[in-house]
Amino acid sequence: MESKMRYNKVLDNLKIYEAGKPIELVVREYGVDEKDIIKLASNENPRGCSKLVQDAICKDVSKMNLYPDDSMYELKESIARRFDVGSKNVIIGAGSDQVISFGVHAKANKNNSVLMAKTTFAMYEIYARQTGTTILKTPSHQHNLGEFLDIYQKNSDISIIFLCLPNNPLGECLEKEKVYNFLDKIGSDTLVIVDGAYQEYAKYKDKKKEIEPKNIIEKYPNVLYLGTFSKAYGLGGMRCGYGIAQADMIKSLMKLRAPFNITTLSLKAAIVALNDEEFVQDCVKENFEQMLIYEKFAEELGFDFIDSYTNFITLEFKNGKNSGEISEKLLKKGIIVRNLGAYGMNAIRVTIGTPEQNVRFMREFKKIYLNDMEG
Repeated sequence: MESKMRYNKVLDNLKIYEAGKPIELVVREYGVDEKDIIKLASNENPRGCSKLVQDAICKDVSKMNLYPDDSMYELKESIARRFDVGSKNVIIGAGSDQVISFGVHAKANKNNSVLMAKTTFAMYEIYARQTGTTILKTPSHQHNLGEFLDIYQKNSDISIIFLCLPNNPLGECLEKEKVYNFLDKIGSDTLVIVDGAYQEYAKYKDKKKEIEPKNIIEKYPNVLYLGTFSKAYGLGGMRCGYGIAQADMIKSLMKLRAPFNITTLSLKAAIVALNDEEFVQDCVKENFEQMLIYEKFAEELGFDFIDSYTNFITLEFKNGKNSGEISEKLLKKGIIVRNLGAYGMNAIRVTIGTPEQNVRFMREFKKIYLNDMEG
């Protein structure tokens, strides 16, 4: 029997977020042995997480029947100490994605609009469309603050501006001073969500790109800063992120948070991960050493890349090559990357893997690329 259920109209044109293909799907669809698959599509830390975290989880695994401390006191205190803010300035989410949803549902509605770059994290638009708000995007794929400001000044109803610093899925990053100059021109009732999911990488590569949560929220009360344990800390599977803002904003966002919104083991993992900064720095250092190899590889084969301040690199093809075809052929070899064709770009995003994974990617990619060129 056909369903007669009617749903909210905003769902009609709402796209489902497409995550990077999981290893299990490639095994099923392409018949590749699981041990031969490398996943370079979702920007996970290829080195996994800290040994300290692994040991702590093994020790606490019997506690998974217990709800976590819903105050999240210890994690909030740890984040507060790390960034020199108060625990009242911190909110915890199931990944920074959930904190994005808090911000969106606190401000966006059918009577206003939100502004973002043309190509940026897809969940900004997905969460925003759930509210019935109007989506405004810059003409340029990458962040262009001149375009942001021009659109903002022409639209008095903008409730939220998204700045992804560095930007996912492209990898570029604005300098802090330019961001601050932009924020000086934004009204106090416009929420600016500064997504710092990859800030550990950006500040390592260039201190001019570093956004310090304490400074930005003190100077701009309308800013919500986002961070995550999913990238540099290697806890993508634990789903733990955070927001930092002035206390009154956090108090309002807390009204949108469900109880026990992260797990007992996620909470433990994040607390311990913050105490192993050496692991994070080693991961970030190796990431950029390997990225240099990717950049030289692109130059040798003659295609473009976007200068990246993250743990991935975007490779662009302007010579007739098709990113979708390249991605598909790599999948058949057991190598998962992210095709950016859905963003209107002839490009792929490749997570910087381990040295061994990167060697294999480049070997297989080169065969595909050069064979297609000859064909």
